[in-house]
Amino acid sequence: MPFPHLTPTAINRVAELAFSYKRWTGRDLLPPELQGQALAEAAWSAPFALLAHGVQADPILDYGNAQALALWETDWTGLTATPSRQTAEPDLQEARARFMRQVTDFGFADDYSGIRLSTQGRRFVIEGVTVWNVVDAGGRYLGQAARIPRWRML
Repeated sequence: MPFPHLTPTAINRVAELAFSYKRWTGRDLLPPELQGQALAEAAWSAPFALLAHGVQADPILDYGNAQALALWETDWTGLTATPSRQTAEPDLQEARARFMRQVTDFGFADDYSGIRLSTQGRRFVIEGVTVWNVVDAGGRYLGQAARIPRWRML
C-alpha cells in the first residue's frame, strides 16, 4: 500500500483525531485551516508521533503517522494489526491499562511518560505525551489517540 495515510478511512481518522484533540484540550493538533487530504498529509509528516486505536475489547492500532512507524520500526500493515497494549513491555501493560482507563474517564491527559517497545524489541522512553479520547461530533466514543512529541532510545 504505497500511500496508506491517504485512503478515505485514514483521512477520516485524522479528522476525528484533530477534532477530538481540540475538543478535549482546547489546542490544535495541526493547523486548523487544513482539511481532508491536506490534513492527512500534515498528520503523516508531523514532527511528533501520532497513534490511535479503535474500540475493540483489546483495541487494535488503526492509525500511525510516519514518525510513529519509524519509532515502532514497522510499516502500516504491521502497525494496524497490533493490539495497542503491545506497544508497552509486558510487565508495564497493566500500568498502561490503568492510565488509559483514566483517560477514558476524564477525556484526556497531558505530560504522560513511559517506556515503550518497538516491534524489533528496542526499548525507548516517550515523554510529554498527550493521550485523549477520540469522539465524533455527537460524542460517540471512537477510541483513543496519543501525540508523542519526545522520545529517546534506551
